[in-house]
Amino acid sequence: MNAKLGKQNKLSSGSRIISEDIEKLARALFDYKEFFAGKTFLITGAGGFLGKYMVLLLRHLNEHVLEQKASAILLDNFITGYEQQMIEDENLIFRKHNVIQPFFTAQSIDYIIHAAGIASPVYYTKFPIETMDVGTIGTRNMLELAREKKVKSFLFMSSSEVYGDPDGRYVPTPETYNGNVSISGPRACYDESKRFGETLCIAFWKVFNVPAKIVRPFNVYGPGIRPDDYRVLPNFIEHALRKEPLPIHGHGKNTRSFCYINDEIEAVFKLLFSETNGEAYNVGNSEPEISVNDLARLVAASMPYQVDIIHIDPPHAVYASSDPKRRCPDINKLQATIDFKPRYPLEEGLDRTIQWFRGV
Repeated sequence: MNAKLGKQNKLSSGSRIISEDIEKLARALFDYKEFFAGKTFLITGAGGFLGKYMVLLLRHLNEHVLEQKASAILLDNFITGYEQQMIEDENLIFRKHNVIQPFFTAQSIDYIIHAAGIASPVYYTKFPIETMDVGTIGTRNMLELAREKKVKSFLFMSSSEVYGDPDGRYVPTPETYNGNVSISGPRACYDESKRFGETLCIAFWKVFNVPAKIVRPFNVYGPGIRPDDYRVLPNFIEHALRKEPLPIHGHGKNTRSFCYINDEIEAVFKLLFSETNGEAYNVGNSEPEISVNDLARLVAASMPYQVDIIHIDPPHAVYASSDPKRRCPDINKLQATIDFKPRYPLEEGLDRTIQWFRGV
């Protein structure tokens, strides 16, 4: 196993930083404990970046908060190249499963979170067919299961990529913006499968009354993200810790707004437990919208030694002309639906993420 991934596997459940995050997340969701108590969750992509925090939260709630334990069925097939040790106990049961195949269980299910997906451009360009399958066939299979089990709520993890490269007039981008997406470009396998997954959710809500919600995450980062994910923030941190120049693809003027993982997971569960259905919600932090150049400078300034910054030609078409120029969410709809305000400024979240990368 790759040494970096071995470090990630160990620290995902043993890191002080992650343990603190989970405790804070449990406090943020304490008023929702009755929604967890005695309920059964099914989580796809449970071994992934977001899924792992969800599982750790359930374990923490069972150990420290809930008298009536929550249970969960955890699904993952580890397509992106490593098979980590999953968190399991008598309440949290892992099944290695590819969601493009139907999943059968006699167990009752209260909530489904469909978080399986191949989100990193490096991996979805390597596995384009599988990426499309999990967003379309996999979503259909989970919706069919939700219908059969008559779940209380179904949540689909979509993506801000459904907006493509938004017109600047629609940044910050509201959910009403229909997107500027190439159907045949280098990102299309991911973007279009997420868009079709959303269409499935709305259809199952309208036709079968499956209580489906859709979340569109915006640039989520934090402890537990794969060091070899190759997206901009982990890529910068990895280079900085190796005392190597931070590689900016092209001019570096494109902008992003970053959402710390705790903020994302808090919003996901609050939406899951909400009464709203058949709707999509941006989840992210609209402040600051920062250029890649400024992000590189921020990472470099976080190091106790000098780190250089270099500009290089984009290594792949997915990072070249198809890379969105701006990405920033309008979260007014989210905040009108649930009690949500991002708790983690970029500087604080970045510091915590760097500490995790260092093995704290």
